[in-house]
Amino acid sequence: MKQRRHWLGALAACGGALVLPRPLLAADKDWPARPIRMVVPFPPGSSPDLIARLVSEPLAQALGQPVVIENRPGAGGNIGTGQVARAAPDGHTLLFTINGPLVTAPTLSRHLPYDPVRQLAPVTLVATSPNVLVVDPRTGVRGLREFVALARARPGALNYGSVGNGSAAHLAMEQLKARAGISLEHIPYPGFPQIAAAMIAGQIQAAFMVPAIAMPQVNAGRLRVLAVTTSGRTSLLPSVPTVAESGYPGFEAISWQAVLAPAGTPAPIVDRLYRELVKIIGSDAVRAQMRAQYFMPAGTAPASLRQTMASEKARWDQVIRAAGVQPE
Repeated sequence: MKQRRHWLGALAACGGALVLPRPLLAADKDWPARPIRMVVPFPPGSSPDLIARLVSEPLAQALGQPVVIENRPGAGGNIGTGQVARAAPDGHTLLFTINGPLVTAPTLSRHLPYDPVRQLAPVTLVATSPNVLVVDPRTGVRGLREFVALARARPGALNYGSVGNGSAAHLAMEQLKARAGISLEHIPYPGFPQIAAAMIAGQIQAAFMVPAIAMPQVNAGRLRVLAVTTSGRTSLLPSVPTVAESGYPGFEAISWQAVLAPAGTPAPIVDRLYRELVKIIGSDAVRAQMRAQYFMPAGTAPASLRQTMASEKARWDQVIRAAGVQPE
């Protein structure tokens, strides 16, 4: 699977040269002293919820305390992310989120209730996933070129869904709109399951979605997949053409998921979380389950995740400017 060299190559390099964390300090030896709250700022059944639940059980076993998933959806993930940013930095509250609230929300939200760089401590990148462009089969289109032709013939008449302003799903479509010269109406939803339901009901006609949610509906004939957003064809969906090869060279929009903690969480606790999560992500069972849900396992050091956040913000800021997306 071909990924962007400017950051995924660096992730692989960092993953191969991990630094062993120092032992817990005396003040932190009682951690965790109670169940750990893992906030997912999206609804149950969403892609971050699925992967969070996949890693939470083995993490609980490793730490000796329950890891409780708490779904706090709203505002494209910004509400739940803000709650974690303001939580006590004692290692008992974690954030499991996608890239949107971390790298594009600061650019696209006029009143963001948190600063992801100043108020959150990276732990590890968990997984990456392509997005797929799916449509309502009732549109009659079977390929990206046909979809663009339909949108040009009916400017502003087609609706598309996303999981919020600044999400990869939103910006992927805005990027396509700008490149193809088409007009579609944006309708945000709390999560991908709601987008799929809206498309099946005929309320929207298209969306970029993670395949973990889209492909079961595609396989059931309820949705139709047109293209994938990796720079080259992915081994996860080898028969699906890329947006790039369908007439838009250089087009790419990868989703990724990560674990973070409130800033100020003791470094030994962050190190322990990172070490345990990397073990979990690297296990054969978890890797197989991730790939079955169309995710590529990652597992990187905290410093690497911070670098990824910075480089991805710079890249998406360019996309936002080029597409003319305005803050909300």
